[in-house]
Parts: sequence; C-alpha cells; structure tokens
Amino acid sequence: MATSSHVTIHDIRRAQRADSTAAVLAIGTANPVTCISQDDYPDYYFRITKREHLTDLKGKLNKLCKTHKINSIPDNKSEASGADKRFFHHTEDLIAAHPEFLDRATPSLDARLDIAAAAGPELAASAAEKAIARWGRPATDITHLIVSTNSGAQAPSVDHRLALLLGLRPTVRRTMLHLNGCSAGAAALRLAKDLAENNRCARVLVACVELNVVAFHGPKEDYPQTLTCQGVFGDGAGAVIVGADAVHPIEHPLFEMVAVSQTVIPGTENVLNMQLTEHGLDGHISIKELIPLAAGNADEHLSDTFRQLGLAGVEWNDLFWVVHPGAPSILDQIERALRLEPGKLAASRRVLREYGNMLGSTLIFVLDEQRRRMDEEGDGAEWGVMMGFGPGFTIETMVLHAPECRKK
Repeated sequence: MATSSHVTIHDIRRAQRADSTAAVLAIGTANPVTCISQDDYPDYYFRITKREHLTDLKGKLNKLCKTHKINSIPDNKSEASGADKRFFHHTEDLIAAHPEFLDRATPSLDARLDIAAAAGPELAASAAEKAIARWGRPATDITHLIVSTNSGAQAPSVDHRLALLLGLRPTVRRTMLHLNGCSAGAAALRLAKDLAENNRCARVLVACVELNVVAFHGPKEDYPQTLTCQGVFGDGAGAVIVGADAVHPIEHPLFEMVAVSQTVIPGTENVLNMQLTEHGLDGHISIKELIPLAAGNADEHLSDTFRQLGLAGVEWNDLFWVVHPGAPSILDQIERALRLEPGKLAASRRVLREYGNMLGSTLIFVLDEQRRRMDEEGDGAEWGVMMGFGPGFTIETMVLHAPECRKK
C-alpha cells in the first residue's frame, strides 16, 4: 500500500490519542421502587420466606440489620449493616411466584437470570438517562459502552439491550464485565479511563447495575452465610460518562482521572468469592477477615501510588475520599489506619445509610454524593482517592483531581 513517506506510525498513534487526562463528565443513579427499612426487614424476610419459626436465625438477622450511629465509631466487634433502608426489584409477590428460590436443592438459576435480564437493562437505562441529560450531549455521541453486573450471564447481555433502550449508535463499542463483586464500579471506571485516553474524541458510558434477585435465598440453619448477604445488599444502578479533551462550554469535567492501580493481596482467595450455581449466585464473604485486609493495606498501597506520581508525602487528610462502603466496620478501620478526620468518609457513610451495599454500583453513588458535597458544601480539596474492594481480595485505586472550576 502506498503511503506518504513523511507519515510515521508514531504520528498515526499520536493522532489517535487524546491530549488530556480522562475525566468524569456526568453521573446518574437509580433504584427500584420497592424500599424496605432495615428495622422492618427481618420480619419481612422471614415472612416472605415462610421461615418465621426460625427464631434464632431471625434474632441474628435483627442484629445484622440493626442500624448504629453512622457518624460515630462503633465497637470493633459490631457487625451492623449501617443501612437505614434498601431498595429491591424483587417483591413479595415475585418471591411467592418462585418458591424454588427458597430451596437450595431446587435448580432456580434460569428463572433468576431471566428476571435479571429483563429488569437489569431498564434500571441501568434509568441511571444512564440521568447521566446523559446532565452531560448535555446526545446519546448518539457515546462511542463506547462498558456495562458491569453481578446479576447476569447471557449473550447478548445487558449491554446490548441497554444500547437499544438508549438509542446508541450500532457502532458503539461494547464491553461486558461479569462477577467483579463490589470492585466492579472501580474496574469499569479504570477501563473507561484507558478507552477515553487512547481513543481521541471517545465518550465512554459506564453503567453498573445490580439486582439481588439472583442471590435471594431462604434462611437455612446450617448455612448462616445466607443471612450476611440478605442483611447487607440492595439493588441499584449507577452510570458515568467519561471523556478526555472536554468540549467547552457544553461539557464540564467533575473529576479528572489521574492514575489507576490494582493490587491483589496474596493468599486471600477464600475471604471473598462468588460463583453462579444451579440455585443462583452464591459465595463466601467474611467481613471480619475483610476488615484488616482493607485497612491494613490501604496506607502502603496509597503511598506507593502517590509516590509513583511524584507526589510523595501526601497528607491523607488533605484529600477527598470516595471509598466503597462494604460495611461500617471497614470504613471505621480505614479511618483509624489512615488517621482520617471525622467526616472524611461522610459520602461513603451516607450512601451506605440510604441504600445499603449495592455491590459494583455503590461506588458510583459515592462518587455522585462526593460531587454533591463539593458543589453544595464547598469541600476545597484538590486531590482525592477512589477505592474499591472485590474478590481476590482485590483493591482498586484511582487518584482523582478536582478541576479548578470545581474548587470553592
């Protein structure tokens, strides 16, 4: 093929890349209609599962759902969920129509996945439509779509249906992430940063959607792990539009995505894991083991990240924080380990209180809450940190920078 002798591969590659760092351009969130308070949830759960005679297990779930004061540091042994309420797609009528969901001996995966396949794209679209409206450009300007969920396993998947619902172009480049646990939001945003910076004019829509109908089970005396999942997790969807080289005055960068990292703590595969089985999504989570892993590795991991950026000696209290709130006890220990001042994790605590743990979508809710606080309350921090935790045990980190126009 004949080419101009003065055009090099380097020239072509440079022309393909963005000039600036990727940035968060807009955020949207959504939840299902059904809302259950944590105080009411134990009665609700044991009633719809027809297991009200298991009074000992009900007492344990009551303890787990008990809300302590989020703004204070509780006893280290507290296992309370930290939520006031949670949202769910599945209803009492839906569970009644699927008695197989309550019996681990009965295959139920197909029915669960069918429900999630229909409802997941709708909920994701609700969040994405909000993000697109705040972004200010048409949906057809989106070039890449990343969808993350722990609630599906089909092809075509949520990404295909979501693209149709939003009216995206047939040429939109889609990527699906499955079973990344609570770190799914951080992983999707990490990928979005790479796509935006390596594809000039790219606009990446990230959508994380979680529906716990895939993991809903009845209580079982010889399987207490079930109560942890039923007492902690809720449903929600978060959407973020990511792009570099913002088009002014239409686009307004909220957070610049400076650097990302991922670390797996060796020998921790059994602390947090998940798998799809014949009876739905199952796995193991040990909050007591997660607490020291998340908090104990945070300082060293973050110090290495900032050192590589030439920003050694950063004071943690000079930053703003966007941390996945897996449980109040994890946030408490991170505060202690990093000697954070009261209120530094306020965005994480408020999201946990208002929605519970929504797996991968939770971090997007925290990011949106931090945006709100910076806009309305004038947090003047210039640099920030996003942290997500997931199976592995994996720690995802992103260094964020607040553009000048956002600093009060």
